[in-house]
Amino acid sequence: MKESDIRPDELVIKQQECLKQDIEWLLTHKHKFEVVTCPACNSHKRRPKFNKNGIEYFDCLECETFYVSPRPTLDVLHDFYRQSKNYEFWNNYIFPASENERRNKIFKPRVEKVIQFCKKYNLGNDSIIEIGSGFGTFCEEMKSRNYFNEVVAVEPTPSLAKSFRKRGIKTIELPVEKISVKNKYNVLVSFEVIEHLHSPSNFVNDIKKLLTDSGVVILSCPNGKGFEIQQLREKSSSVDHEHLNYFNPNSLKTLLENSGFEILEIQTPGKLDAELVRKKIIADEISIDQESYLNKVLINEWESFGGEFQKFLAKTNQSSHMVIVAKKVD
Repeated sequence: MKESDIRPDELVIKQQECLKQDIEWLLTHKHKFEVVTCPACNSHKRRPKFNKNGIEYFDCLECETFYVSPRPTLDVLHDFYRQSKNYEFWNNYIFPASENERRNKIFKPRVEKVIQFCKKYNLGNDSIIEIGSGFGTFCEEMKSRNYFNEVVAVEPTPSLAKSFRKRGIKTIELPVEKISVKNKYNVLVSFEVIEHLHSPSNFVNDIKKLLTDSGVVILSCPNGKGFEIQQLREKSSSVDHEHLNYFNPNSLKTLLENSGFEILEIQTPGKLDAELVRKKIIADEISIDQESYLNKVLINEWESFGGEFQKFLAKTNQSSHMVIVAKKVD
């Protein structure tokens, strides 16, 4: 998979202008931001990491999560996403233009991976619910497999919820914290959501209430200790104004365990770290002149080593995208 498959080059320039408008909107509300402790372990111990686009990032000295503080309040975040020019552009242009590629290279493999987890851990196939369903592609693909008896999407945005129903997807049009606890599901999935949230611990407690006894949650998010994010730091496209929390495998494990989950598995199956860092080097945005090994792998002998290097990162939990599987235990 290449970055241009899921973010077409010809659309990225226009999308960047929308991104700029969103950042400007957010900064005009910075007086409403609030200081927070570490979103993973709640520690007050921290040190400054960097500043990007007027937003401050800190390293937790206890669990090595890095995070935004001060950050938008929950009310500011709700207003932000309702007015977001960037999300509007993605929904109107980038998602439609790349949906086939995303379906084939992201969502079909994601569905297969979830089914593999279900079989591996004997989770049953009664019901699955997705929190943060985006364009609805995952639920649509999962429903087409006829593996689960019930496939449910959670989408509080009315326009998106309406489009999901047109595609035959059962949809709950509420924020996760307002869903009735009478609804219980065997498996809950949430992809690329937790990094956006003001309070990840509240989110984990909310989704726990939706699970049956011994129900399982499957989450994915950026890995703050992954190769691409560590190499590029504030130059990484993963580091943006929307992402407030950059967990790592150990700190996400801590967050879930503190909320009554048992960790079954952690993977970092990312595919783009090496390519993304290589592109920044070629564009002279970062220098690796003093790093002969990276020069060899990412530049001079890219065709021979680039793919294998990415596989190594994924295998050793050093890719910048991670997945965690956890079982409710209390």
